[in-house]
Amino acid sequence: MGKEEVREAIINYATKSAKSKFYFKDMLEGVKKVIPTTGASEVKSVASALVMEGVMELFSTGSSTMYGLKGRGISVEKSGDAGGTQND
Repeated sequence: MGKEEVREAIINYATKSAKSKFYFKDMLEGVKKVIPTTGASEVKSVASALVMEGVMELFSTGSSTMYGLKGRGISVEKSGDAGGTQND
């Protein structure tokens, strides 16, 4: 599977997820339901690219980082969180 398919699976998961913010492991499980052969590093790489493009955003809970589709739920700007790039 290519990065475009993984990208579509991530966006689809983020759009249909019951919660507007979710942990990486939950997103990985959602992508693996659609593309079982996808590895964690590929999903992480595509998710990071989506953050850099402004399609998704990172949301810090203080102890961990969550992902969310930009414009869905509480945004980084409204929450007061710095957002930005991921460090893990």
